Amino acid sequence: VALSLAVAAPIGVLAAIYLNEYATDNWFNRLINLAVINLAGVPSIVHALFGLGAFVYAARLGYSVISASLTLAIMTLPVIIASTREALASVPMAFREACWNVGATRWQTIWRVVLPNSISGILTGVILQVSRAAGETAPIMFTGAVFFKAVERGDLFPYGLHEQCMALSMHLYTLSTQVPGVKESIPYATAVVLLVSVLLVNATSIAVRVWLRTRKKW
Repeated sequence: VALSLAVAAPIGVLAAIYLNEYATDNWFNRLINLAVINLAGVPSIVHALFGLGAFVYAARLGYSVISASLTLAIMTLPVIIASTREALASVPMAFREACWNVGATRWQTIWRVVLPNSISGILTGVILQVSRAAGETAPIMFTGAVFFKAVERGDLFPYGLHEQCMALSMHLYTLSTQVPGVKESIPYATAVVLLVSVLLVNATSIAVRVWLRTRKKW
């Protein structure tokens, strides 16, 4: 999830800045906007099949952490773009015009005024996509997750980028559907751990948004 965020967040924010601050109103940019909106509503299983074909087979990355991370990045990218654009659009145009009137360039206006005043919305959208990616099963099941994999080393990152890995959502799915005779308490305990993790991420998102909004001057 962290690796997918490291890929999707910078690309999504930069794409949103271009679409909202630089792009002109023509058929090509309207087509891009339509594609972003449509991709944000695509079911995760479609992204999983795309990741299987594009990263596992076409790019020959195999079933691995990097394939799963890139698939999650593709899945979360449209929503990050859409939420970032919405945050950027919430900044009043008068702020931009005031900067331009004193001689600031477009990029200086974005960096010094637009981004600081929209950072709460941007971070909220990005953090919420972390919780979404953490709860998805299909994208990682098709590209890199396994039910069980022994941890051979006690490092902070026990799995290499080109190795398969374990994930709570995949573990829960397998326990609930494919393991006979498992105690009922085990799947429920796994679900509780996953649910608490997602709730903590969402709570962090809300706390960051509230704190940043209190710092606004308008």
